[in-house]
Amino acid sequence: MIDFHGLKVWHKSHGLTLEVDRETNHALRKDRSLAAQTRRAAASISANIVEGCGGASQAESGRFLGIALKSAIELEYPLRLAHDLHLLSAVRYRALRGSTQEVKRMFTGSIKRINAAK
Repeated sequence: MIDFHGLKVWHKSHGLTLEVDRETNHALRKDRSLAAQTRRAAASISANIVEGCGGASQAESGRFLGIALKSAIELEYPLRLAHDLHLLSAVRYRALRGSTQEVKRMFTGSIKRINAAK
């Protein structure tokens, strides 16, 4: 088992989740279902990292990192939709999208390392 608290990708994704939560409480008040979907996608990233850290094998941990990556990819759409509906400013959209892309890059590197170790 791995302590997720020591993982940079968990810290970054947790920070992103907190940022998304603050932003959705403010900017997406008009669309509660979009706000809820956005928060769920963000929270799923960190939750899957935690679940993967409890995996019995490296392969199982890698599977959960893959799921977390897919959650990060999923997060991009509700953010884009909120921006296109003029619920999220261009500045906030770019910031959240940039953080999401950084998390995705971190996952890609982690997954490559796990697959190389197989």
